Amino acid sequence: MKRKLLSILVMVAAAQAGAQVTQDMINKDATTTDSVLSWGLGTQGQRFSPLADINTKNINRLVPVWSMSFGGEKQRGQQSQPLVHDGVMFVTASYSRIFAVDAKTGKKLWKYEHRLPEGIMPCCDVINRGAALYDNLVIFGTLDAQLVALDRKTGRVVWREKIDDYAAGYSYTAAPLIAEGLLITGVSGGEFGVVGRVEARDPKTGKMVWVRPVVEGHMGYLNGKENGITGTTNATWPGDTWKTGGAATWLGGTYDPKTGLAYFGTGNPGPWNSHVRKGDNLYSASTVAIDVKTGQIKWHYQNTPNDGWDYDGVNEFVTFDMDGKRMGGKADRNGFFYVNDAATGQLVNAFPFVTKTTWATGIDLKTGRPNFDPNNRPGDPTASADGQKGKAVFSAPGFLGGKNQMPMAFSPKTGLFYVPTNEWGMEIWNEPITYKKGAAFLGAGFTIKPLYDDYIGSLRAINPKTGKVEWEVKNEAPLWGGVLTTAGDLVFWGTPEGYLKAADAKTGKIVWQFQTGSGVVAPPVTWKQGGEQYITVVSGWGGAVPLWGGEVAKKVNFLEQGGSVWTFKLMK
Repeated sequence: MKRKLLSILVMVAAAQAGAQVTQDMINKDATTTDSVLSWGLGTQGQRFSPLADINTKNINRLVPVWSMSFGGEKQRGQQSQPLVHDGVMFVTASYSRIFAVDAKTGKKLWKYEHRLPEGIMPCCDVINRGAALYDNLVIFGTLDAQLVALDRKTGRVVWREKIDDYAAGYSYTAAPLIAEGLLITGVSGGEFGVVGRVEARDPKTGKMVWVRPVVEGHMGYLNGKENGITGTTNATWPGDTWKTGGAATWLGGTYDPKTGLAYFGTGNPGPWNSHVRKGDNLYSASTVAIDVKTGQIKWHYQNTPNDGWDYDGVNEFVTFDMDGKRMGGKADRNGFFYVNDAATGQLVNAFPFVTKTTWATGIDLKTGRPNFDPNNRPGDPTASADGQKGKAVFSAPGFLGGKNQMPMAFSPKTGLFYVPTNEWGMEIWNEPITYKKGAAFLGAGFTIKPLYDDYIGSLRAINPKTGKVEWEVKNEAPLWGGVLTTAGDLVFWGTPEGYLKAADAKTGKIVWQFQTGSGVVAPPVTWKQGGEQYITVVSGWGGAVPLWGGEVAKKVNFLEQGGSVWTFKLMK
């Protein structure tokens, strides 16, 4: 009798504490509907929900049920993707804040505001893209390059770990990844001459398990012991340039349980002036596939060798099935869409997904290398008459990319990727540069310009087999928010003008929209609770466009900042 009573008490205590988030639950996140446990609605990053309660036939009944303000004066750059578990929503906000909210009513349960020091140097606004859930913890990163783990019931700090020195330009803005029971993170700060890397920690304690730099010449570590140098020192980086090589892993990664690999995009090499670092500059502007258990790079594919346009390469690698094989799709900032074998990295297909790419005429599918246009590389300033400014060129896309941080979605139902794209170019030129700790490490100047008068942004439905754009919805301002697609044949995305929109996934016909009051630069999510399907998106204009956008920024300077969460369901 006593044993039975004890068992009942244990069960009651567990129920009161809420179900712990396990690796098995996270692995099944893409197919379960009562929660959102990972950035990407599944670690594969497809952002597809099997929910169909809300569909093309009834979406006209979709209405807001609650809106919550983040409050205060910190109303800018809201790029967070919420997580939902046990009826609680966990959503990060600008300036390294996180909130726990009743997912049904919008009532704030607790909030944590990280105390930021003076002198932080985030490249592209004070944003945060989301958190990770594991066990009884909610874990997120901060602008001063720390990781903070909180008790998800109370918001109490359980552990805090420093990633790196914010005074050297390091920061952290991505949502952490949970894979094989490990907390896997990257680093931000590519414009400051940092060294990109991927790290794995014990999510319960924050203790480091392995470190894998993604610039050749740097040592990796496993359980505190040397685990081999990345690549071969000076093979593709001349002199000491590898020591400040950039390649920041600032968008975070995806993970596929079928391959056992984590996929991280790596950012631009430092500095932007490519004549300083002649060579391919591995593993910058690439996709790297890392064995989660060992921290070793199993394969890599470089999208832009010797990047001279800040085309980066950090965009998400989304795994999916095609022709009976596991593939990965990536819409790179350089304007080309790539399909790689997810197990080996072999290039299967590559094609432009924007209307103009000047830096290369195409991608050689046999070698995997771009066919560069040598006349479109910004000139070497040391070859100029005054040694101060190299030959300027007009390049497309602009350095903000054919697609930037805003995550795309893939529907297994239609076989299409839904990609938020932008049509712009830039005048760019190189300048002399010397590394200085904590200072911007560019060596380039630029002016961004729209390519067309009537639109910059376009949501495009892209066939990864053929490269065909099946449909598109143009937008006057740049698109800077992510995408969600569902089994209800719907695609959801937001615009800087403030709208959350939905289109028929097969035809592109807009079937619903709602004005949120500020620009949407975040990805929507969906889940089911109490028998009803909900849609949520964070609203708050900001990010890189108003800071770096040149003539484009002037086009959208009337847009209002904000900071709120909107949640919708069907009106009965």
